[in-house]
Amino acid sequence: GWKIYTTLQDYMRRKQTRDGYVEVNTPQVVNRKLWEESGHWDNYQEHMFIVEVDEEHAREKTVNALKPMNCPCHVQVFNQGLKSYRDLPLRMAEFGSCNRYEPSGALHGIMRVRGFTQDDAHIFCTDDQIEAETRKFIEFLAGIYADLGFNDWTIKLSTRPEKRIGSEESWDRVEAALGDACKAAGYDYEIQEGEGAFYGPKLEFVLTDAIGRDWQCGTLQVDPNLPERLDASYIGTDGAKHRPVMLHRAVLGSFERFIGILIEEHAGKLPFWLAPRQVVVASIVSDADDYVQEVTAKLVALGVRAEADVRNEKINYKVREHSLGKVPVILACGMREVEEKTLSVRRLGEKQSSVQTLEEVAAALAKEATPPDLA
Repeated sequence: GWKIYTTLQDYMRRKQTRDGYVEVNTPQVVNRKLWEESGHWDNYQEHMFIVEVDEEHAREKTVNALKPMNCPCHVQVFNQGLKSYRDLPLRMAEFGSCNRYEPSGALHGIMRVRGFTQDDAHIFCTDDQIEAETRKFIEFLAGIYADLGFNDWTIKLSTRPEKRIGSEESWDRVEAALGDACKAAGYDYEIQEGEGAFYGPKLEFVLTDAIGRDWQCGTLQVDPNLPERLDASYIGTDGAKHRPVMLHRAVLGSFERFIGILIEEHAGKLPFWLAPRQVVVASIVSDADDYVQEVTAKLVALGVRAEADVRNEKINYKVREHSLGKVPVILACGMREVEEKTLSVRRLGEKQSSVQTLEEVAAALAKEATPPDLA
């Protein structure tokens, strides 16, 4: 499971770096003062894990909270130093570990947990940049979902709620920008009347899995409120201070939940590049053990996650066990394979195996093991 997690995280890190994000890391434990300034202390406290610390020689306790989200911390990073309009858009990403006190009855495997990690990012931009940044994000998200085998997804645009801040003109402009960005990226969207946050509209990206269930994973939320509360600013072309708009965005959402969706979508038969065990090299007879180890070492050197199975068991037993374990490729080695420097190749879901040379197999599997963004 952790191999799937780290492989997915490495993939996302490379994608974000290429798309112009700077990666940051912010603290797990954050002082109450920041949560009060951001508004979370009044509106979200019941879902937060509160941490009280008795500081030595202090007259009173310091009250902190485990962060339930990363956004206030990212504004703090943005506020370091003076920012100019030339620095915008600034795309800031974090694999942020968050903790939320979810009711015990709502917890569900790895689909809903109290401690999770988000592929979280915030884009600080001007009003005029909202549409272009939204379109760029939709294209970014579409490429990632395609790489992960999800081609069936929809976009929902949540519009102004009854209780809101900001002028009607501002809401008109931002809602139109999100809608136009979807169209420019080539996607239709469904309107969710009144479902936006009190400070701005948002896009929700909803995946449909293999059995027809919908999962809301990706989001893009327009937020002029938090930069205002935390006094974020940049110097505009006129030399005066201006507030940036903050776009909260995620592609996978919670890593834990997304991996659960991936496993169910593929029924455990993950894309080869994501599979935790990609290849098992199994001996048919013990005299082939040395060749099994040689083949395994060669594949590992080429970046393939390969393991040797030289147990004193029948080959049919090994094949059945590893097939149930959803290993994508099983390579069987008997004395004939040893003498001819070949391998009997059996792929998951196929009844027949084929005989190929070691060099052919190694080259093909090394190519398959390469993540799509590096292929």
